[in-house]
Amino acid sequence: MPREVDPKRTRKALRQVRKLASLQEAVEGETPPDYSGWEKEFLSEVEARLDKYGSAFADLGKGAPDEALSRLQAQKLKEIEKKAKDKANGKEPRRSGFKRKAPPWAKSDE
Repeated sequence: MPREVDPKRTRKALRQVRKLASLQEAVEGETPPDYSGWEKEFLSEVEARLDKYGSAFADLGKGAPDEALSRLQAQKLKEIEKKAKDKANGKEPRRSGFKRKAPPWAKSDE
């Protein structure tokens, strides 16, 4: 017996996945985001599962029963969306704040 998934949430997730996939096509004057192979595969597989089953996950321990995406899938979609938006706005990806600091004697006082 398949579980009941809210159709509105399925449509919302499908819209988000298709929007991210369509960003790959270049718009004049803009550079498209360069998705990795893993991200392209993830988007296509999630879209296929949403079309076929209405949900992209089967294990109820990974998300709410009425949701279309698991918590981790939703998080990954947000990360991919952020990467695409930053690329469109010309921002560089964030770097880690944990960097080695130069010793005090190596700093220049110019």
